[in-house]
Amino acid sequence: MKIVIIGGTGLIGSKLALNLKSRGHTVVAAAPNTGVNTITGEGLPEALTGAQIVVDVANSPSFEDKPVMEFFQTSGTNLLAAEEAAGVEHHIALSVVGTERLQASGYFRAKLAQEKLIKASPVPYTIVHSTQFFEFMGSIVKSAEKGEAIHLSPALMQPIASDDVAAALADIALSAPLGGTLEIAGPERLRMTTLVERYLKHMGDPRPVVADPKELYFGVELNDQSLVPAQGARTGTINFETWLAQQRKPQ
Repeated sequence: MKIVIIGGTGLIGSKLALNLKSRGHTVVAAAPNTGVNTITGEGLPEALTGAQIVVDVANSPSFEDKPVMEFFQTSGTNLLAAEEAAGVEHHIALSVVGTERLQASGYFRAKLAQEKLIKASPVPYTIVHSTQFFEFMGSIVKSAEKGEAIHLSPALMQPIASDDVAAALADIALSAPLGGTLEIAGPERLRMTTLVERYLKHMGDPRPVVADPKELYFGVELNDQSLVPAQGARTGTINFETWLAQQRKPQ
């Protein structure tokens, strides 16, 4: 089976490509650096020729309100039209747990717009809502730096390893279209402040973490329901300590 991965050279896309190739499928890793651009349409019809499945894990290069909305609307419109023309049988899109609850953020408004395009398209689909990746911890720290401390909401999280995301997407891609949304998450539910404290300790970073429920997370105020999945989510097998033990400490 031919499977096209949009964003196929990124963190999730490259792992998903290896997973699907190991199962015997023909995989096209589609990205601007491989000659496929969903914004301009360059290389898109050729990449989708003969494809049965498309998995979209591409992300916007900018998180600012206007560019991120333009990215997801333009990319989504071009991709779904090309899929319809090529007779693609299953479109899978990676989105974020809590997207509909975090609409104060321009990024999440853009993700919701992307999801609406998918639902309006005649191409059969599955939308996958994932919690934050463990690999995102460094970005969370950077976004929360204030002087010599890290200021964060203590809201609950249930982050997931990128390997578990790729495994879930591979299984979903090889299943029948859901025509709806499925949630995936890590095996543990912990407070963001606890996770970041453990991450900083492992990395040898002595800065303290200050818990403040009013602190914004990428522009959004959180509560304990904002970032966690509902009951019935598919959970990964890799816990935070296992993932953390594999991370190299800076020299």
